[in-house]
Amino acid sequence: MIGRLISRREEIFLVLCLALLAATASFAATVTYDHKAVVIDGKRRVLVSGSIHYPRSTPEMWPDLIQKSKDGGLDVIETYVFWNAHEPVRNQYNFQGRYDLVKFVKLVAEAGLYVHLRIGPYVCAEWNYGGFPLWLHFIPGIELRTDNEPFKAEMQRFTAKIVDMMKQEKLYASQGGPIILSQIENEYGNIDSAYGPAAKTYIKWAATMALSLDTGVPWVMCQQADAPDPIINTCNGFYCDNFTPNSDKKPKMWTENWSGWFLPFGGPVPYRPAEDLAFAVARFYQRGGTFQNYYMYHGGTNFGRSTGGPFIATSYDYDAPLDEYGLLRQPKWGHLKDLHKAIKLCEAALVATDPTVTSLGSNLEATVYKVGSGVCAAFLANIGTQSDATVNFNGNSYRLPAWSVSILPDCKNVVFNTAKINSVTVVPSFMRQSLKVAADSSDAIGSTWSYINEPVGITKDDAFTKVGLLEQINTTADKSDYLWYSLRTDIKADSPFLGDGSQTVLHVQSLGHALHAFINGKFAGGGKGSSSNAKVTVDIPVTLAPGKNTIDLLSLTVGLQNYGAFYDKTGAGITGPVQLKGLKNGTTVDLSSQHWTYQIGLKGEESGLPSGSSSQWISQSTPKNQPLIWYKTTFDAPAGNAPVAIDFTGMGKGEAWVNGQSIGRYWPTYVSQNGGCTDSCNYRGGYSSNKCLKNCGKPSQSLYHVPRSWLKSSGNLLVLFEEVGGDPTQIAFAAKQTGSLCSHVSESHPLPVDMWSSDQKTGKKSGPMLSLECPIPNQVISSIKFASFGTPRGGCGSFSHSGCSSTKALSIIQKACIGSKSCSVGVSIDTFGDPCRGVTKSLAVEASCT
Repeated sequence: MIGRLISRREEIFLVLCLALLAATASFAATVTYDHKAVVIDGKRRVLVSGSIHYPRSTPEMWPDLIQKSKDGGLDVIETYVFWNAHEPVRNQYNFQGRYDLVKFVKLVAEAGLYVHLRIGPYVCAEWNYGGFPLWLHFIPGIELRTDNEPFKAEMQRFTAKIVDMMKQEKLYASQGGPIILSQIENEYGNIDSAYGPAAKTYIKWAATMALSLDTGVPWVMCQQADAPDPIINTCNGFYCDNFTPNSDKKPKMWTENWSGWFLPFGGPVPYRPAEDLAFAVARFYQRGGTFQNYYMYHGGTNFGRSTGGPFIATSYDYDAPLDEYGLLRQPKWGHLKDLHKAIKLCEAALVATDPTVTSLGSNLEATVYKVGSGVCAAFLANIGTQSDATVNFNGNSYRLPAWSVSILPDCKNVVFNTAKINSVTVVPSFMRQSLKVAADSSDAIGSTWSYINEPVGITKDDAFTKVGLLEQINTTADKSDYLWYSLRTDIKADSPFLGDGSQTVLHVQSLGHALHAFINGKFAGGGKGSSSNAKVTVDIPVTLAPGKNTIDLLSLTVGLQNYGAFYDKTGAGITGPVQLKGLKNGTTVDLSSQHWTYQIGLKGEESGLPSGSSSQWISQSTPKNQPLIWYKTTFDAPAGNAPVAIDFTGMGKGEAWVNGQSIGRYWPTYVSQNGGCTDSCNYRGGYSSNKCLKNCGKPSQSLYHVPRSWLKSSGNLLVLFEEVGGDPTQIAFAAKQTGSLCSHVSESHPLPVDMWSSDQKTGKKSGPMLSLECPIPNQVISSIKFASFGTPRGGCGSFSHSGCSSTKALSIIQKACIGSKSCSVGVSIDTFGDPCRGVTKSLAVEASCT
């Protein structure tokens, strides 16, 4: 009886185990590919992807960023894996906080989206040292990114660790997880010729190694024309419609569609018009592409010392559809959302057949995907940059603006044109605030600053002396931005460098990135490089004294090189010569080969000043405009939940910490050039990183993001290290808010994409609609600043009436919109009357939300 009972229990247990295995298997997906598309569970898919780099935001931001990506029409989230963040010391790993990769991937899965995991492990990404941990550099005999055994061993070890982590958490699609693609290496084809024959054997090895990890999903290599089968080679760039994979068995995939461009300190702010970005995407799908990824969809912030470059700014906004703070960038986000819906309406046709392409005239093209009599989708393109055109297609007439694509999901009716934006435009503003030092205090921030002077020159016990000048990165191993070079030199009484009118200068040459010179403890001058040339050469007038003189040179880095062949060997620091020159008498003394004393990092870094902990803070008469000084104050968080930034106007250069966490390097005194910016950029014609620029003649970055999750309601600690001198009492805090809400829709615009399906079912034909919606929850439209139906001029914030303007427009819009979170109004003479016959009219509205 007992034996039979145990047997019965075993039988029940076995049944439960089998049921559990069956349930698990039922969620697993088979991911393959063919010449048309990525294939998931036997079904070809048209996929829209967007890059979000988990360390460039906070875990508290991730769910909202992911949801907004899904709401914007994405199917996939793409991210790099950042080796130096995860393994800052060899065999010591960090997967906590902003580096919790597993949590990030699981959150994407919870939102119902897929993941493309770009392991690399070289990432470029304007990230410090391209994502490689600097300790790689010091492994004997190592050569990075080539057929080198020490490097390959480390690359395989880390790649395998990441794959094993994902497998343990069952995160690959083959296990029921969200990861449908992985990437090995990154843009190696752009520079592989410099590595000679070893490049080819390295790429073959990388492919074989990746495949051996048995992820159950395809691997890709971007910008790698010779990617070995079955690795998919993919395209990166502003346009990839002309790209062809290296095999007719592989799909056409675009892993990086650059939604804007990165910002360097000293540069103007680049942006990419929504119309051009949409044009590039539509052309890619029109010409057979089925997987496209925005780099970036959310750029975020380079917290701490994570920037690469060198000289990459702390903001990594990238003009992405979600801005640095995680807010919708409108109209870009909304315009792309409409585009994605239009593309998905064509999916059945796009994956079913190859297209028929027909010329409709010079620079005019029709691309038709047709299957039998029921499935048909068409793209009409005008790739000319100057003139709009009217074309005849299938017996109908269509107006095509220059540099645009119209999408016809039924080969008849236009649902979307890339040059005609239906989406709302949001003009953000920053509301400056002086934060209160304490809830019961009337003092503004900065009235109670404390300070500690950072000593000039050598003060740490671990200083050392060497003959000659040392390269900085090999010396510091990037443990700090800072390296002191110190020399005591004897100036005799009869020296030509003494006396009135000696006109002595200190000549210093550095590989970069910046330097500050001190003579006998006093600041004498300095210099800085740029993103285009990191090297620094300075001639600083100096005054020397008879006897011993101390020359202290503070060399600093601003992020390490992240791109290029052998980029890892790019040096920094003062490698000389260092000379004293008597301009009047022509005497030159070379100091380069003297005994120099070195100190890695700052005394304040060693003492833990970024955390605010020290008994040495001085609270009386805080100095201003003094180099090498630490500042500290406390503040209350601003009310509400709007994103927060610190405005560092008034400060020079340094780094800032809020409650012990670094918000990054600040450098508001590095101003961009005066020329080259435009108030409005013509989207027509090929885009490049210097085509559309703003903020010329102004600081590259004044506002620095402080994540809300880093703030307490009161008693927050702000610590600054200021290198060159500034006034901390000028620092202000700014909350990002919605300034104006605008839309401008013409009678010739397509109807909203959301109305397409209902119109198809009912058989009626709707007209264009102007829609407004407050972007922040619990806000309503409170006022209409401008409304005109006719031929209004200008843009958001500068609309004006023309001679053709309906007198009814303002009252109609006010009645339809005020007091509501959103509103929609038909753009037609049926609604507003006809103020000028025979002219295509439009409706322009500017509103406010509160």
